[in-house]
Amino acid sequence: MTEPTRLYDAVLCDIDGCLGPESAAPFDAEALAAVARYNRDAQTRRDRPVVTLCSGRPQPFAEAICRFIGNTSLPVVCENGVWIYDPRDQRFLLDPAITPDHLRMVREATRLIESDWLPKGVVIQPGKAASISLWHPDTAFLRGVADHLSETFAAQAWSFRVSMTVAWINCDLAHISKGTGLDRVLAMTGLRRDRLAGVGDSYSDLPIAERVAYFACPANADPRLAAHAAYVSPGHEIEGVLDILARLAPKQ
Repeated sequence: MTEPTRLYDAVLCDIDGCLGPESAAPFDAEALAAVARYNRDAQTRRDRPVVTLCSGRPQPFAEAICRFIGNTSLPVVCENGVWIYDPRDQRFLLDPAITPDHLRMVREATRLIESDWLPKGVVIQPGKAASISLWHPDTAFLRGVADHLSETFAAQAWSFRVSMTVAWINCDLAHISKGTGLDRVLAMTGLRRDRLAGVGDSYSDLPIAERVAYFACPANADPRLAAHAAYVSPGHEIEGVLDILARLAPKQ
């Protein structure tokens, strides 16, 4: 077997705002195919890091992107740490720190949101198992909803972390995050932080930056996150990611 010549073994990459748009615009299939070619070379030549995912998206969505980009060798963090999808043996691993009581709390919070906020045009993202993500066409209105939910959950003594991305509210269990998901991946794989790179765009990607030796952002990144980056690409979203990946590949 050829010894690896790469400086980093993996790139931990977000999806929305990185590999795909934050909006409902189509994915750039040609650019994603370029990431898939990069991963093919990473896994056969071992001369560049493999791109895997760390996303707030539901597990089926993250699995689909994982398959599209050709990652067959590294686990994927889904639903902000709720799930790990492992393509090596088709395992779907719920964080063992999520108990039946936590799941009941999520269901109760979902029923409250359905009663109070769905009639006002708020939409719940389907497919999540132990968290709640909300969307509304008026982002300013949505920010007010986030403040209200934080107060409501506190009054109910429900342990949620309520945060905003560019256009979504994420209501996550307080003890589950992208960080806890990444820690599980590192434990499963033996990957070392000094041999990891990361890419993110929203402030919720800070746990990626905190666990890698090299962190970079596309041009559309939240300035609070970009302050932690070794490199900010002039390219937006996936064009920025491809620029970052080119910097991690061997020079031609």
